[in-house]
Amino acid sequence: MVSAIVYQLTRNLSMEEIKRNGFDTYFVDHTTGIYPQAAAGIPFSAAVLQSKGDAITDLVEDLAAEQKARTTYDNIIRLVDDPDVLDPIWFLREREIVHFQRFGEALRVVQDNLNSKNFYAFNPSFDKVNK
Repeated sequence: MVSAIVYQLTRNLSMEEIKRNGFDTYFVDHTTGIYPQAAAGIPFSAAVLQSKGDAITDLVEDLAAEQKARTTYDNIIRLVDDPDVLDPIWFLREREIVHFQRFGEALRVVQDNLNSKNFYAFNPSFDKVNK
């Protein structure tokens, strides 16, 4: 959705508008194509996808990712006044909140089904403790 918004905002730019708005260096490399990168210019990488194979670790990571996305949308909302941009950003922000809630529920289910004394003592997916 964010890529679609960027496309809608840039598809009819003139060369003068591209230069005046500081979009010229991006244009040189990508024209007006979508190239996923952070606001600071750091390109997207699969390295941002975190997975350890441990249910608790991965769910906490998911919770953090949803909050980071929500914060990004909050920052966009603070900066933008175009309703065509804001409406889908508000939708995405609400979706992050729901995802955060669902991941929290999943974490509770995992924790409720583990021996609470062993939350971090072993990975129940692989390690078997014989006692």
